[in-house]
Amino acid sequence: MNRALVALLAFAAGAVIPLYVEAGTSAETYRQLNLFGDVYERVKSDYVDEPTDEKLVEAAINGMLASLDPHSSYMNAKAFADMQVQTRGEFGGLGIEVTMENGFVKVVTPIDDTPASRAGLKTGDYIIALDGKDVVGMTLQEAVEKMRGPVDSKIVVSVKRDGIAKPFDVTLVRAVIKIRAVRSRREGNAIYIRVTQFNEQVDAGVKKAIVDVTKEIGADKVQGIILDLRNNPGGLLDQAIAVSDEFLNRGEIVSTRGRRPDDVSRYSATPGDLMTGKPIVVLVNGGSASASEIVAGALQDHKRALIMGTRSFGKGSVQTIIPLPNQGALRLTTARYYTPSGRSIQAKGIEPDKVVTQTPADGKPEDASQIRSEADLPNHLQGDGNGSEDSGPRSAEEIPEDRAKDAQLNQALALLPSLKVVDDKIAN
Repeated sequence: MNRALVALLAFAAGAVIPLYVEAGTSAETYRQLNLFGDVYERVKSDYVDEPTDEKLVEAAINGMLASLDPHSSYMNAKAFADMQVQTRGEFGGLGIEVTMENGFVKVVTPIDDTPASRAGLKTGDYIIALDGKDVVGMTLQEAVEKMRGPVDSKIVVSVKRDGIAKPFDVTLVRAVIKIRAVRSRREGNAIYIRVTQFNEQVDAGVKKAIVDVTKEIGADKVQGIILDLRNNPGGLLDQAIAVSDEFLNRGEIVSTRGRRPDDVSRYSATPGDLMTGKPIVVLVNGGSASASEIVAGALQDHKRALIMGTRSFGKGSVQTIIPLPNQGALRLTTARYYTPSGRSIQAKGIEPDKVVTQTPADGKPEDASQIRSEADLPNHLQGDGNGSEDSGPRSAEEIPEDRAKDAQLNQALALLPSLKVVDDKIAN
């Protein structure tokens, strides 16, 4: 496509920002861009405190994208780098899960076989300084960023531990740490797998979990699998497709449709079912979004799994990451996705086959008005008209740490032995 380089925005200092606009752009577009230039010039010259060009341009970009939908956004270089760490699922660090308590960083748990665990850090330890700098005054994110760094680099961590009078220093060497997005365990004769996000490690993690827990139970005794996607905000589309494919022998998994009629992509399953036809229950709630909904929708439409819990979040849009010359990136909504039966769940969500609500820890009825879904977000992308939007109550409460109080998981475990799979389709 031919583009004309047009210098449209004149600043007080006489500088210009060159903008690429399509040849044949309407006169109205030029007028609107000149209006932006006029406002920018006036702010630069007359605002009470002199703002930087970077701040104004970044704010203008964010404002433009926020007016489109809640998921399109601009990432500066730092935010883009952080996002890449999350999607890769690994980074240079120490291997501890932490929280902030009373101004100090508190160790929630050291991750097995990492520098932190090998050095003897324990749950409940307080980190009071990093390389001699007090953590008091730091945000949790700032402390975490300071603990991360190049692999094989050193950091001195000052620790306060209950029962020991004086703080002590531990010198740690950073190593490759993998974000643990997949957790699994045996539940009786069932395989329980929880996926907390869809990063690059998830498909491999799910396969390993199935193999490991199957060995523990015995292949001939495995009743089925519970795939827990509650409060999973999503992540990488290719990982959602790969996980769905692990349980399907054939058929479409998901399709995406963009702005133009020919902008359609379809993704289909390949032969092979890791569970060899055994029953599957997928747990979802109002915090299950995006990639989680792709998996739940695919398995539901093919009747390969029973979906249990409460209606999911309803994010049925696809964001493309577009790197920019300044090392930042643009996250832009470029398509809607559709389940195998052609459903768009945008602003609607996945309705479970069996609705099971989670009883709050305090026993009080949940205030549904406090739970937000995609349909509640300002400027949310509209659905495709295939069904009405629904901003009704969602349930995204915390999953109880006490397994005995997890009503949704307990119902799934109770129901699993009665489920049967006939011709790759689940029945009860």
